[in-house]
Amino acid sequence: MNLWNRGLGTVPEEVWDRTALRVLILAGNGLTRLSPRIAGLRRLHTLDLGHNALTAVPEEIGELTGLTRFLYLHDNRLAELPRSLTRLTALRYLNAGENPLTALPPDLGDMTALVELRAQHGALTALPESTGALRNLRELWLRGNRLTELPGSLGGLRELRELGLRENRLTALPESMAGLPLLRRLDLRSNPLRELPEWLTGLPSLEKLDLRWTGVGERSPVVRKLTGRDCAVLL
Repeated sequence: MNLWNRGLGTVPEEVWDRTALRVLILAGNGLTRLSPRIAGLRRLHTLDLGHNALTAVPEEIGELTGLTRFLYLHDNRLAELPRSLTRLTALRYLNAGENPLTALPPDLGDMTALVELRAQHGALTALPESTGALRNLRELWLRGNRLTELPGSLGGLRELRELGLRENRLTALPESMAGLPLLRRLDLRSNPLRELPEWLTGLPSLEKLDLRWTGVGERSPVVRKLTGRDCAVLL
């Protein structure tokens, strides 16, 4: 059911009666709340709640265990995500960006089917230690938060290809990231870095490293080694 940009304000009650729905698009409707009746839509595999004015997502969203494809929560007013969200262990794509999120659920690592996670332009100061348990994660986008450090568990993201950390407050990277064999692109733009760890030169798949607007320059020995092996380093 596609109700995109209809100016609804509230979700019509009859939507919750459509228990056979597989896709529900409610983006761009100025929604401020969701009924707990959403729990009845257990056949959904895709749910789009983006571009609304939600300040909370009901705990009942954790009942939607049929969500296997996409969950869009971006561009709302969410300061937190319900802990029940981590019961969606078959979900592959989660976009919670453009929300004033101060934290992600501590049990985030239970969402082991996630392939892509977006939490851009929020207010995150840290990631849960369980993040490293997302063993199937290929893309992690965290641009525009307030991260000052990363958990050592990130070394467990063995499938990670893309890591976007632009516009945070990082001064260092955890050594455990040396164990990311498939990481191809690492965006560190606009972080207060002053030097790079030597282990970056040992990442076997690294193709692009973005260091613009950091304190790292072309004289860095790590930069020279990476460019010498044809990794594109942007300064």
